[in-house]
Amino acid sequence: MISDAIQVGFMVAPMAIALRSQGVPVKIVYLGHKYGSAMVVRKDGPVRTVADLRGKVIGIPSRFSDERLLTHKALKQHNIPESEVKLVEMPPPDVASALEAGALDAFVMGEPYPSQSEMQGIGRVLFFAREYWPDYMSCVVVMRQDIIDERPDVAQVLVDGLARSGVWLDDDIKHREQASEFVGREYFHKSPALLKWSLTKPFERIEYRKLSPRKVDFELVRDLMFDLKLIDRKIDFNEFVETKFAEAAEHETAWK
Repeated sequence: MISDAIQVGFMVAPMAIALRSQGVPVKIVYLGHKYGSAMVVRKDGPVRTVADLRGKVIGIPSRFSDERLLTHKALKQHNIPESEVKLVEMPPPDVASALEAGALDAFVMGEPYPSQSEMQGIGRVLFFAREYWPDYMSCVVVMRQDIIDERPDVAQVLVDGLARSGVWLDDDIKHREQASEFVGREYFHKSPALLKWSLTKPFERIEYRKLSPRKVDFELVRDLMFDLKLIDRKIDFNEFVETKFAEAAEHETAWK
């Protein structure tokens, strides 16, 4: 998106905020989903509570990830200074094997990697994101400013479609099972069984409804990023979020 090779994409919210704070002409227009991240520990390992993480090695996907911020919140709630754990940035596909080999004591990742570790019998979920962050959001839809300014009709059609698909996914567990099949085969190139686990065990593991960007949620992410020195200023909400497409989808256009 920096080079304008693509104009719209999904990325984690902190990365989008960081890009905008660096002057990249992009804005968040919608959420991809809510929740969908978890901390996983070895199934037979010694970590039974967050308090047991002192002195342990924890894998995260990136310092510019929601999982990095979630880890910070969980540790802080248990009065564990980050200096007492080791955070390691690691590509999500590698974390299950690293956990099994003992290179990691825990990891915090988005789906389907927690589910993959569970299915393989390697890990178990220590906590889901919502337990420490009730309004946790992960992926966001990011759009270049020129599309927002010059093709608002295209932007609205895209957000409308995402809103409709989210309602469909949350309406019935059978819809999620159907999505697992065709998305796994045609797009994600992952086992449909893995995606089914991610989307249904439990059903509340991920939510796709009510994904309009909220100022209070994004200001919390921004403030955590500032406190952790991931950005050097508290960028204003209106600088990195455009709400009009989500508002229209929620109240009118997506439901016609």
